[in-house]
Amino acid sequence: MPELPDVVVYLEALDRFVLGRELRKIRVVGISLLKSFDPPINAAEGRVVVGTRRLGKRLVLELDGPNDLFMVIHLMVAGRLRWRDQTGAKPPGKIGLAAFDFDHGTLVLTEASKRKRASLWLVQGADALAEQHDRGGVEPLEVDEGGFRDALTSRNRTLKRALCDPTAFSGIGNAYSDEILFHAGLSPVQRTGNLDDDDIARLFKATRTTLVDWTDHQRQAVGDGFPDKVTAFHDEMAVHGKYNQPCPACEVPVQRIVYADNEVNYCPQCQTDGRVLADRSLSRLLKDDWPRSIEDLED
Repeated sequence: MPELPDVVVYLEALDRFVLGRELRKIRVVGISLLKSFDPPINAAEGRVVVGTRRLGKRLVLELDGPNDLFMVIHLMVAGRLRWRDQTGAKPPGKIGLAAFDFDHGTLVLTEASKRKRASLWLVQGADALAEQHDRGGVEPLEVDEGGFRDALTSRNRTLKRALCDPTAFSGIGNAYSDEILFHAGLSPVQRTGNLDDDDIARLFKATRTTLVDWTDHQRQAVGDGFPDKVTAFHDEMAVHGKYNQPCPACEVPVQRIVYADNEVNYCPQCQTDGRVLADRSLSRLLKDDWPRSIEDLED
């Protein structure tokens, strides 16, 4: 799932490619994509994109004219945006969900998954936008350490769950939470209520550093173009997606917790005092305090 660094770089590319341009036509071909009906999606046609913003993992395009229209896109797990230089470009085969035609090219929305989770809304009014799509989590790169502490410890739960909760933190998901916890040297199943001041300070610093560094990394990879290789797995990552590979700090094999359809990667030497966290023994302990599915990371 594209998270804060990926969404920021997407929005920067949209600023370069479509800001100030007229959205001439919207072609929705994926029957599951469109989640709103009032106003109708064609109400966005003929309007100019005058701004972009991020709400959690959602991308928002602000359109000109009366009624304050906002187009909201949530890519979920496998949704991706592609830019085509020709106007009227056809969405590709089975994975094409929608096309947004501008005078100088086409923004194409795809989803390479059998389970179609990506979503598109057209929202009227800033109040409705906030009510429907702002989950309330603090911005991890804007909040100070005190605000970070408050969001983190508002409920006593696992660190993994707290970081991925969109009502606590905006834009952090499965991939970057693995990296944050590794760099903080903290276990994903450590309870927020058991953290001391030093733990919270390290986690605050690791959160900011990880998100800033990966945003810069993604930005440099894209350059002046449009993102075309957005993924949750990168060779440069320390633990995410690195099961059984050597930890870059201590060379102990990275371990994982598989719970329902979600997976967490961690280093037992650097994060759990040498203990391997067994999936089966954790199931009863974690209960509802562990994201069971991708949707749980958003709900």
